[in-house]
Amino acid sequence: MAVLHPRRVAWEGARIFVSAATTDAYWWLSDTLGHYLGIMYQLQLCETRLRLQAEAEAEAVYEEAGAWRARLDELLDTRPAAAAIITQMISETTSRLP
Repeated sequence: MAVLHPRRVAWEGARIFVSAATTDAYWWLSDTLGHYLGIMYQLQLCETRLRLQAEAEAEAVYEEAGAWRARLDELLDTRPAAAAIITQMISETTSRLP
């Protein structure tokens, strides 16, 4: 079994989740986040999507990625076992991106 470094998982998750927020992959990711991590993460992804759609600035993408990295870091600090499911979500979401 591969060793999952929590900070790397948080960074990759943030990068992919924000990338997916404005694509058709959003719908799958939103449902999956809600199912495995909870409704608050699903709502936060919705907020990310709305913000990125409203602000066409590259800076918003970086700010959202930073916010997601912090969220996922905190989640992995409190629930280290979530690294495996987040890694699976990263892989599946990546395959669904255009």
